[in-house]
Amino acid sequence: MSMTVRPAMPVLLWLLLGFNVAFLCVNGVFMLIAPKTWYDLVPGVVATGFFNQHFVRDIGLIQFFLGAAFIAGVWRPALRMGLWSTATLWLAAHALFHVWEVAAGICAPSALLRDFPAVSLPALIGVVLIGWARRQSMR
Repeated sequence: MSMTVRPAMPVLLWLLLGFNVAFLCVNGVFMLIAPKTWYDLVPGVVATGFFNQHFVRDIGLIQFFLGAAFIAGVWRPALRMGLWSTATLWLAAHALFHVWEVAAGICAPSALLRDFPAVSLPALIGVVLIGWARRQSMR
Protein backbone atom coordinates (compact mmCIF):
# COMPACT_ATOMS: atom_id res chain seq x y z
CA MET A 1 0.00 0.00 0.00
CA SER A 2 1.46 3.32 -1.06
CA MET A 3 0.95 6.44 0.93
CA THR A 4 1.32 9.93 -0.51
CA VAL A 5 3.14 12.28 1.81
CA ARG A 6 2.48 15.95 1.21
CA PRO A 7 5.07 18.49 2.26
CA ALA A 8 4.28 20.60 5.27
CA MET A 9 3.24 24.19 4.80
CA PRO A 10 6.33 26.43 4.61
CA VAL A 11 7.03 28.65 7.62
CA LEU A 12 6.33 31.83 5.65
CA LEU A 13 2.84 30.57 4.79
CA TRP A 14 2.22 29.72 8.45
CA LEU A 15 3.16 33.30 9.32
CA LEU A 16 0.83 34.69 6.66
CA LEU A 17 -1.95 32.37 7.81
CA GLY A 18 -1.30 33.42 11.40
CA PHE A 19 -1.59 37.08 10.44
CA ASN A 20 -4.96 36.51 8.77
CA VAL A 21 -6.32 34.41 11.62
CA ALA A 22 -5.10 36.77 14.34
CA PHE A 23 -6.09 39.96 12.57
CA LEU A 24 -9.52 38.76 11.42
CA CYS A 25 -10.50 37.09 14.69
CA VAL A 26 -9.15 39.82 16.99
CA ASN A 27 -10.60 42.60 14.85
CA GLY A 28 -13.93 40.80 14.70
CA VAL A 29 -14.09 40.33 18.47
CA PHE A 30 -13.04 43.97 18.99
CA MET A 31 -15.88 45.10 16.71
CA LEU A 32 -18.36 42.92 18.61
CA ILE A 33 -17.28 43.89 22.11
CA ALA A 34 -16.49 47.59 21.67
CA PRO A 35 -18.00 48.83 18.40
CA LYS A 36 -17.84 52.53 19.30
CA THR A 37 -14.23 52.30 20.42
CA TRP A 38 -13.38 50.40 17.21
CA TYR A 39 -15.16 53.08 15.15
CA ASP A 40 -13.27 55.89 16.88
CA LEU A 41 -9.82 54.23 16.81
CA VAL A 42 -9.51 52.75 13.32
CA PRO A 43 -8.06 55.33 10.92
CA GLY A 44 -10.48 56.49 8.24
CA VAL A 45 -13.60 54.82 9.62
CA VAL A 46 -15.20 58.01 10.96
CA ALA A 47 -14.92 59.50 7.45
CA THR A 48 -17.17 56.75 6.03
CA GLY A 49 -20.32 57.90 7.80
CA PHE A 50 -22.09 58.01 11.12
CA PHE A 51 -21.53 55.36 13.79
CA ASN A 52 -23.95 52.45 13.60
CA GLN A 53 -23.27 49.81 16.26
CA HIS A 54 -25.44 47.23 14.48
CA PHE A 55 -23.47 47.61 11.24
CA VAL A 56 -20.09 47.50 13.01
CA ARG A 57 -21.12 44.32 14.86
CA ASP A 58 -22.44 42.73 11.64
CA ILE A 59 -19.05 43.25 10.01
CA GLY A 60 -17.36 42.06 13.22
CA LEU A 61 -19.21 38.76 12.91
CA ILE A 62 -18.07 38.45 9.31
CA GLN A 63 -14.46 39.25 10.24
CA PHE A 64 -14.48 36.67 13.04
CA PHE A 65 -15.92 33.93 10.84
CA LEU A 66 -13.46 34.70 8.04
CA GLY A 67 -10.65 34.09 10.53
CA ALA A 68 -12.38 30.94 11.71
CA ALA A 69 -12.58 29.72 8.09
CA PHE A 70 -8.81 30.03 7.78
CA ILE A 71 -8.36 28.08 11.04
CA ALA A 72 -10.85 25.41 9.95
CA GLY A 73 -8.98 24.99 6.67
CA VAL A 74 -5.90 23.95 8.63
CA TRP A 75 -7.83 21.36 10.61
CA ARG A 76 -9.89 20.07 7.68
CA PRO A 77 -7.64 19.77 4.63
CA ALA A 78 -10.46 18.24 2.56
CA LEU A 79 -12.47 21.44 3.04
CA ARG A 80 -9.50 23.83 2.84
CA MET A 81 -9.99 25.04 -0.73
CA GLY A 82 -13.65 25.86 -0.17
CA LEU A 83 -13.13 27.52 3.19
CA TRP A 84 -10.13 29.59 2.16
CA SER A 85 -11.61 30.47 -1.24
CA THR A 86 -14.88 31.66 0.29
CA ALA A 87 -13.09 33.77 2.91
CA THR A 88 -10.74 35.19 0.30
CA LEU A 89 -13.59 35.99 -2.08
CA TRP A 90 -15.19 38.22 0.56
CA LEU A 91 -11.85 39.82 1.45
CA ALA A 92 -11.07 40.49 -2.24
CA ALA A 93 -14.54 41.94 -2.87
CA HIS A 94 -14.06 44.23 0.13
CA ALA A 95 -10.66 45.36 -1.17
CA LEU A 96 -12.09 45.98 -4.66
CA PHE A 97 -14.90 48.01 -3.11
CA HIS A 98 -12.25 50.27 -1.56
CA VAL A 99 -10.62 50.67 -4.99
CA TRP A 100 -14.03 51.54 -6.47
CA GLU A 101 -14.54 54.22 -3.79
CA VAL A 102 -11.30 55.86 -4.89
CA ALA A 103 -12.17 55.52 -8.60
CA ALA A 104 -15.60 57.06 -7.96
CA GLY A 105 -14.07 59.99 -6.09
CA ILE A 106 -15.57 59.05 -2.73
CA CYS A 107 -12.14 58.62 -1.13
CA ALA A 108 -8.71 60.02 -1.89
CA PRO A 109 -6.13 57.63 -3.35
CA SER A 110 -4.23 57.85 -0.05
CA ALA A 111 -7.06 55.79 1.50
CA LEU A 112 -5.78 52.73 -0.35
CA LEU A 113 -2.41 52.96 1.35
CA ARG A 114 -3.95 53.75 4.74
CA ASP A 115 -6.33 50.78 4.46
CA PHE A 116 -3.87 48.34 2.89
CA PRO A 117 -2.84 46.42 6.04
CA ALA A 118 -6.44 45.79 7.14
CA VAL A 119 -8.20 45.53 3.78
CA SER A 120 -6.00 44.51 0.85
CA LEU A 121 -3.28 42.56 2.66
CA PRO A 122 -5.62 39.89 4.11
CA ALA A 123 -7.09 39.37 0.61
CA LEU A 124 -3.63 39.03 -0.94
CA ILE A 125 -2.60 36.59 1.79
CA GLY A 126 -5.73 34.57 1.06
CA VAL A 127 -4.79 34.39 -2.63
CA VAL A 128 -1.29 33.16 -1.73
CA LEU A 129 -2.70 30.52 0.64
CA ILE A 130 -5.21 29.34 -1.96
CA GLY A 131 -2.39 29.02 -4.51
CA TRP A 132 -0.43 26.81 -2.11
CA ALA A 133 -3.50 24.73 -1.20
CA ARG A 134 -4.36 24.24 -4.88
CA ARG A 135 -0.86 23.00 -5.67
CA GLN A 136 -1.07 20.61 -2.72
CA SER A 137 -4.45 19.27 -3.85
CA MET A 138 -3.06 18.50 -7.32
CA ARG A 139 -0.27 16.26 -5.98
